[in-house]
Amino acid sequence: MITLTPVAGDKLKELIANEAEPGSGLRVKVVPGGCSGFEYAMTFDTPGDGDEVVEQHGVRVIIDRMSVPYLLGSEFDYEEGFQGAGFRINNPNSTGSCGCGKSFTA
Repeated sequence: MITLTPVAGDKLKELIANEAEPGSGLRVKVVPGGCSGFEYAMTFDTPGDGDEVVEQHGVRVIIDRMSVPYLLGSEFDYEEGFQGAGFRINNPNSTGSCGCGKSFTA
């Protein structure tokens, strides 16, 4: 369904250990918004009824039923570079994005 890179997995384990409740994972949602129509929302959470859960590199990624079609085949990565650090979603379902890269079209 989705792929979590080892670098993203390591960073998420670190963040979950420092900032989340025990047993939490990364919840990724696609929500309406942004200048291109959709944007990603991420938070630490525990799975609920109807959620898809993917476990990779010791991290649970939780996706609600409505977001699954938008995220199929996506790769979650973490990058540190000259212009900052952050998580990046490489989404093959995106047909376009805004200039800032915060929202996408599907």
